[in-house]
Amino acid sequence: MTPPEILIKVTDLVFGYPGRPLVIDGLDFELGSDELVGLTGHNGCGKTTLLEIIMGLRKPQAGTVEILGKKCTEEKHFRPLRPKMGFVFQDANDQLFCPTVADDLAFGPLNLGASRQEADQVAQKVLDNLGLPDFGPRVTYDLSGGEKKLVALGTALALSPRLLILDEPTNFLDREAVARLEEILRQLQLPGVIVSHDVGFLDKMVKRRYWLEKGRLTAV
Repeated sequence: MTPPEILIKVTDLVFGYPGRPLVIDGLDFELGSDELVGLTGHNGCGKTTLLEIIMGLRKPQAGTVEILGKKCTEEKHFRPLRPKMGFVFQDANDQLFCPTVADDLAFGPLNLGASRQEADQVAQKVLDNLGLPDFGPRVTYDLSGGEKKLVALGTALALSPRLLILDEPTNFLDREAVARLEEILRQLQLPGVIVSHDVGFLDKMVKRRYWLEKGRLTAV
């Protein structure tokens, strides 16, 4: 049996903000191609910071980051890999910036070289899979918080990512929307990392769960 591919590997990671204790202090983490894992911890413990380091949005003071088998130390290393990591921000407003939902979902494929027709087809397929088939013409600004969350997930899925990195994906979702999200993730069967305070959601979705405290991860 072929062992799972290591999609993310961070080693001896260190990161701190000026004037504060280190939020990441000698942290090690691996994500295999056969697993969806959860990450919990107190507010401000560094969960989002860790995701941002993995995405190359913050640079650690020490340690190594490997994504899809490639060691990443500079922006030029992360740039071609980001489309393969379906990152959904904690605040969907940081991710949605086009006039309409269809435009937001087509933006990524267009930047990867798809034609307008191809990008629109991808956008509609993603909306269908999200259970939002009529949302294409909707003005993004007018969506509810939960609707924005699902559309933000759609912008990641439109790129056909190898893995998902989700930061508090159930925030602002009602029970019905959370159930729909759970169904979508089960259907996708993509590996990834989910940061969430919703332990019930994580217990349903992930293979293993970690607690981040004092800069280190502990399996729980």
